[in-house]
Amino acid sequence: MIKILRYTEYLYLAVAFFSFYRIFTDWNVDRQGAYLFVFFAVVSIGMFVFRRNYRKKFEQRKRDNEK
Repeated sequence: MIKILRYTEYLYLAVAFFSFYRIFTDWNVDRQGAYLFVFFAVVSIGMFVFRRNYRKKFEQRKRDNEK
């Protein structure tokens, strides 16, 4: 299960990088759409940090219970 949590972290990073790409390509063409992707980038980076922190706590709890 921990491997699945690790992959979802990187999925959030992929969404953030895609959002940054769309921000840079659409900034002068469609400013409203670019702001939407700014929101997606910020939320996905926040979710990456949250999920990473949660996974590390989960791993630590699992190691403590095995001892």
